[in-house]
Amino acid sequence: MKGDGIENPVFEPPSPDLRRQRRASPAGADAGVPEAEEGPCGWGRCAPKALQLCNNPEGYLAAYSLLAVFQGIVVNGLVNISISTIEKRYELNSSLTGLISASYDIAFCVLSLFVSFFGERGHKPQWLAFSAFMLGLGSLIFSLPHFSSGKYHYGAKLEGTSSTNFTCSASTKSSLPNYLYVFILGQLLLGVGGTPLYTLGTAFIDDSVPKHKSSLYIGIGYAMSLLGPAIGYVLGGQLLNVYIDIQIPESMKIDQDDPRWLGAWWIAFLACFFAIWLLIIPFTCFPKQLPGKFPYESICLKNTILLKNPVLMSLIIASSSEALVATGFATFLPKFIENQFGKTSSFSATLGGLVLIPAAALGQIISGILVSKCRMDCKSIIKFMIGTCSVALILNTVFLFAKCGNEPFAGVSETYNGTGTLYNLTAPCNANCRCLRSIYYPVCGRDEVQYFSPCFAGCSSHLFNNMKKTYHNCSCIGKPERENGSEDFLYEAVPGKCPTQCKFLPLFLTFFFFAVVFTFMAVTPTTVAILRCVPDKQRSFALGVQSVFLRLLGTIPGPILFGVAIDNSCTLWDINECKTKGACWVYDNERMAYLLMVIFVIKYNPSSFLPLLARPPPPLPVSQMPLCTSDE
Repeated sequence: MKGDGIENPVFEPPSPDLRRQRRASPAGADAGVPEAEEGPCGWGRCAPKALQLCNNPEGYLAAYSLLAVFQGIVVNGLVNISISTIEKRYELNSSLTGLISASYDIAFCVLSLFVSFFGERGHKPQWLAFSAFMLGLGSLIFSLPHFSSGKYHYGAKLEGTSSTNFTCSASTKSSLPNYLYVFILGQLLLGVGGTPLYTLGTAFIDDSVPKHKSSLYIGIGYAMSLLGPAIGYVLGGQLLNVYIDIQIPESMKIDQDDPRWLGAWWIAFLACFFAIWLLIIPFTCFPKQLPGKFPYESICLKNTILLKNPVLMSLIIASSSEALVATGFATFLPKFIENQFGKTSSFSATLGGLVLIPAAALGQIISGILVSKCRMDCKSIIKFMIGTCSVALILNTVFLFAKCGNEPFAGVSETYNGTGTLYNLTAPCNANCRCLRSIYYPVCGRDEVQYFSPCFAGCSSHLFNNMKKTYHNCSCIGKPERENGSEDFLYEAVPGKCPTQCKFLPLFLTFFFFAVVFTFMAVTPTTVAILRCVPDKQRSFALGVQSVFLRLLGTIPGPILFGVAIDNSCTLWDINECKTKGACWVYDNERMAYLLMVIFVIKYNPSSFLPLLARPPPPLPVSQMPLCTSDE
């Protein structure tokens, strides 16, 4: 029987009768915000008239969007595209760089409840000024390893076709991996800065606009936050075309196609440090509340312990599973493209950003418009989320049919013309060359097989032809004859990896683009649903609770899990003479694709469908459902 009440107030849209009762209520019921909190835009007595043009939701949204853009540039753009370069420069594996990525979320998780609880009663714009300060400081710290680690010297001895004896001692152990802790510190500071932005900053938007427009404003803000990673990917990708130390040493003949090449990953972090600190100024001028704060229009929900709200917790669990895969792909998508399709790190970073970020922004804008125009209630939003996630799952099967096979690699994926064994770079043809396993300088043989270095290819000489180096007298490379029986001795091997034969990149990018669109169409509706299923005074705290679970179940384990999966697909590690393992040089493409698809399928577990299965709270008689404003 529904005559005595409704099953769950949060599933019911605000009725016209309730709105009419509100308009007819006494003036004291809509007391609004104290005038002292709705002050002018400025700094104390300095409140220029020109600034009052920004003292509105649109002005705040512009400042919020700018900070979100720069936060996205650094955290979700520059960090992600720099991962591959940082791995090689500081001798780290993907599991450790996954820990660097997760450090941001660790700080976010630890501080989220504290910031959202105390910030709800405080001056939210000033909290965002603090956010800008910490984001700028974190960006500066993240760039410091470049200035203290000295010049990049990797591969200075590669020109020889054979090696000399090498003595391993304690003094030869590199100290570069210790910079891991500096990167983690930088990410922790970035996490401190990002915490107020997506808890208090979002709640302040919801405070300042009509409720039916809230999803549109939040969607715009979130979409602008995705513009940041797009800029970060493109800007950072272009800077990777600049040599890491700006000037290439005369002793090193190196270009971007050389696997030793490392780009200037640090420049953009330093530039963002200055830009973000400039944003401290506008946030210090906003009042505690913007003029005309909008009261809450739905029925009043009683204050409860949020962990006992089944709808809220179901939404949080579903969004956490989304975040796990989203952050994993955001961190390692450039690395996946680089290794799966044989592209350079710079091109992979730029391409990944041009596909991933616009798709994510488009998904959030579309969902924000749909929720706002259709005025969806909580239950309709949840059904909408289930539909978008199901389509995304189908589209992500692209990993199964658009994967690339492994290119021929002597000693890794195939033997040396029938001699030697798999996973052993040494064979009878190069046994006397005394080659160093620690020096990776791939060459492509005329037999279209890749070799670890000219030494492992058995090459004993090289020539320069039109400024291009070619290798000759290579004992491990077969000499195919031309059709007329004559042999072509122009070269036996050339520097660089062999061109990939895989043509699936356009197909993969097309499917993946639409998969990201539908995945991110659930983000804005989730935030709106969370804001509607809790009492008004607990909205910021509810976003804080979501942030904690989002990090613990999603964005912290996501990059680590993806890093472990990618490491498990490695077939050739960088191991020096001291048997110290560094970064991975060669991956099993098929194994990598399958492992990532398994993670994605597991992510779409029944938790995505829990919101509709959540048991509603006990019925609340209509007579006991008071109208309430955000100040009650």
